[in-house]
Amino acid sequence: MATRRALPRRTFLKATGVAMALPLLDVMTPAFARTINLESPRRMLNICCTLGLYDDYWTPKTTGADYAATDYLSILDRHRAHYTVLSGLSHEEQTGRQPHNSEITWLTAARHPGLDGFQNTISIDQMASNHFGYVTRFPSVVLGTATPQSQSYTASGVMTPAETSPATLFRKLFLRGTDAEIAEEAQRLSDGGSILDHLAGQARSLQGTASAADRQKLDAYFESVRTAENDLTEVQAWMDRPKPAVAAEPPVDSPDKADIIGRIRLMFGLIPLIFETDSSRVISLMIHDHGVVPKVAGVNLDQHGLSHHGQDESKIVQLKKIETEIVQHLDGLLGALRERPDGDGTLLDQTSLLFGSNLGNASSHEARNLPVLVAGGGFKHGRHIAHDKKHNVPLCNLYVTLLQSLGMEVDAFGQSSGSLALT
Repeated sequence: MATRRALPRRTFLKATGVAMALPLLDVMTPAFARTINLESPRRMLNICCTLGLYDDYWTPKTTGADYAATDYLSILDRHRAHYTVLSGLSHEEQTGRQPHNSEITWLTAARHPGLDGFQNTISIDQMASNHFGYVTRFPSVVLGTATPQSQSYTASGVMTPAETSPATLFRKLFLRGTDAEIAEEAQRLSDGGSILDHLAGQARSLQGTASAADRQKLDAYFESVRTAENDLTEVQAWMDRPKPAVAAEPPVDSPDKADIIGRIRLMFGLIPLIFETDSSRVISLMIHDHGVVPKVAGVNLDQHGLSHHGQDESKIVQLKKIETEIVQHLDGLLGALRERPDGDGTLLDQTSLLFGSNLGNASSHEARNLPVLVAGGGFKHGRHIAHDKKHNVPLCNLYVTLLQSLGMEVDAFGQSSGSLALT
């Protein structure tokens, strides 16, 4: 009996001037299955705890594969082979107008945030988002636990607002609106396109009398118009495609601002769904200061106040309770990403997960020796890699490595002096 030869998935019947694609046939299944495995997409996930992580409970005292797990890392130790702890990394010149301004440059590395004349630069997530484009419904998903403030910035230095409602996010990702809502959204997009056409026409009429400097500005303007037009086209195309069906129950937002841990849990719960359905390949989450006493047993002061502990043992005890809860949910997220198959591996294998903070010592607003953990992404893991505490290595060297892991041909980002080996 002859061996059945598998056909490629993209097989066409061809005649003069005509090509017709074949439907998915049984004979195509083996080839198609291999294609899925080989083309399993790379992803990026960035999570920042803006109030830091208490260093004694986070950073190991020893290095290499046999490092002794600290209080926080012992929570994650079942995943040790899937992550790397890095120390001695930072961005330079992070002193700004406000003591917490370094949180807006954690993903960009722009210098002197918040001072006169400051303009932020592109963040690594938005650089990755531009690389992927609209291969997914959302090129990036930007999340926050308290306010729309985010750490995601466009090439023009404009902040991408964060979604703070898990329920709203779920609806955007997985629920189809009513016919009236869809029609309204389509009209809104159409109106936006018409406005852009009108603005572009006005700008062109000025070129004949514009100076050389003004023509440069107009060229930049045209480029931004073209980008917006392309985005509108892509968004409109996705409106006609069905949203993925998921078995998960829609989350219910917590109305209590003090339920910091509950908000983190809901956001962490949605991340595997977003990746699993390929709704986006780039996610960033900012864990904010909520300005209230969190609903954590044994805590009676707000997290920001506790982060300024001044080595007061009673404050450190309470701070540890909050941070322990955050790390426990990180443990659950790592587990969820490891449990979900993806191609020949898991979601975590295909996801470069960055977890850390813009503050190394939150008590003194010190933006050096930052807590950093990288998981997944196909890197060699299971180690603590320590760099010089007095002369930190640029955190951007790690960012170059993370961008390269997505298939991007980059050799520099922000303050980088090279890349940082994780293999």
